[in-house]
Amino acid sequence: MRFVQPYHLVEPSPWPITASIALLTTTLAGVLKFQGLASSNLWLGLLGVLLTMALWFRDMTLEGTFMGYHTKAVQRGLTMGFLLFVVSEVFFFISWFWGFFHSALAPTVELGSSWPPAGVEAIDAWELPLVNTILLLTSGATVTWAHHSLIAGRSVQVRIGLFWTILLALAFSLVQVYEYATAPFTISDGVFGSCFFMLTGFHGLHVIVGTIFLTVCALRVYNSHFTDHHHLGFEASILYWHFVDIVWLFLFIFVYWWGGA
Repeated sequence: MRFVQPYHLVEPSPWPITASIALLTTTLAGVLKFQGLASSNLWLGLLGVLLTMALWFRDMTLEGTFMGYHTKAVQRGLTMGFLLFVVSEVFFFISWFWGFFHSALAPTVELGSSWPPAGVEAIDAWELPLVNTILLLTSGATVTWAHHSLIAGRSVQVRIGLFWTILLALAFSLVQVYEYATAPFTISDGVFGSCFFMLTGFHGLHVIVGTIFLTVCALRVYNSHFTDHHHLGFEASILYWHFVDIVWLFLFIFVYWWGGA
């Protein structure tokens, strides 16, 4: 009798090694560029990362949607892996917030014994940051609407919800670009500038990644890849987006409002 096990034993794949090479190229080229050395390999590395991601995710979509490899057991493993990834992201941001509070709660003499440091004009939390807070929280509501619509079998509302979520996400990124362009300080303005731009910049990068994630899900919804009981990729994108929302709330409260008061 042939034993049928519920796990997916993946075929040999080139994508782990190509991802490693592309990431190494991007890192080395980025370091050289930050040191003032021209490096044309940065764009080559980034292109390699994006291409590898697209092809790897394509293979996973084929395995889960058309080949039936994503059984209940496989989905449990993928869910656990993604949850652990989100936990790692939580600790990533904790490290940056740790650096921020280390300086903000006990500003040294070099900072003028004040926070924001003497001579630094902080961004008003009730202007552009408030606009971005409204945009991001609204997008969290629209993506939840899309999720519940998918479970209820209302495909049109799923597409509308995702459309508005992606539109709000793009608006958030554009507002943040404008905020950076008009900010009264830069990343080189001491520990305040470093903490501000590292925290908000990495969050902005996560917003861009989440927007791509949701855009891919929207394309898959359009191609009828998801059902009311088999949409793990969509659920992962929603969880990631809510994580981005929560991080922004901490940024708005502590970095913009409390830290800029």
